Amino acid sequence: MGTPEPVVQVLRGLLDAGHTVLAVYTQPDKPAGRGRQIALPPVKRFAEERGIPVFQPASLRKKEAIEPLAALAPDVLVVAAYGKILPRQALEAAKRGGLNIHPSLLPRHRGPTPVPTTLLEGDGVTGVTIISMDEGMDSGPVLARREEPVRPDDTTGALTDRLFGIGTRMVLDLLDPWVEGALNLKMQDHASATFTRFLQREDAELKFDSPAVQLERMVRAFQPTPGAFTTWQGKLFKVLEATLTGGAQPAGEPGTVVGLSQGPPLAVGVVTPEGVLVLKRVQLEGKRPMRAEEFSRGYRTFVGSRLPSGA
Repeated sequence: MGTPEPVVQVLRGLLDAGHTVLAVYTQPDKPAGRGRQIALPPVKRFAEERGIPVFQPASLRKKEAIEPLAALAPDVLVVAAYGKILPRQALEAAKRGGLNIHPSLLPRHRGPTPVPTTLLEGDGVTGVTIISMDEGMDSGPVLARREEPVRPDDTTGALTDRLFGIGTRMVLDLLDPWVEGALNLKMQDHASATFTRFLQREDAELKFDSPAVQLERMVRAFQPTPGAFTTWQGKLFKVLEATLTGGAQPAGEPGTVVGLSQGPPLAVGVVTPEGVLVLKRVQLEGKRPMRAEEFSRGYRTFVGSRLPSGA
């Protein structure tokens, strides 16, 4: 059970290890992109290429959705970023219930957005937790946890891929002994649990009255989607890559675009109340992504202009 691209590696790992995957459950097809054309979940595309039956119920809380799952009589459900909380009836359809690969060190960052939340909060260490699923949100007992450092340049895309790669190896080591009943469980400390929430597009808006370190985290947390953004000359302006400068704070109001060195190339930054956000790669609405220095050469009025501060 899974949906996005990073968890295709989980399904591939199960197949390559010789496990019999009876079926794949994934989210329903949805419109995507500017044309709003119907897009298949990545896990569905991969499963169909391998000839695996695919089920896409809108909910698993109805009898008509549970009956096909129960008829499969699986040993275990392997769940990775499926996007639904499984009811008791779904978990009981498998002899050994469900194993969930969760990309955080539970009980920290339960819920739907553990990886971007890890970056937004500046965690230095994250990891993967394999749990035996219960009816709660990521609250089941733990089979295994493995730490992973957060790298300074990690984006949500890169970190998610890496964590589900680690999770794939973990679940492959655990799967046979779990089905055989040879593993012990450890209850989570529910009192210390923290929870993530669904992040909306407006959460990715950069407001330059915030400290530079917070804005840099946002740029990484909302990459690759939806992309951290602001506006310039009335157009959407995405910041695809940014960093921090350790130099002296240039003068200017929050949101002021400044040159940080004599060109070429001219490093470009944005003043904040605490530090400068150095722009590395940007994209103006209707244009291709480009290096910030290239953008400033093409748009001569950019340096010296002011981006919205939110104040």
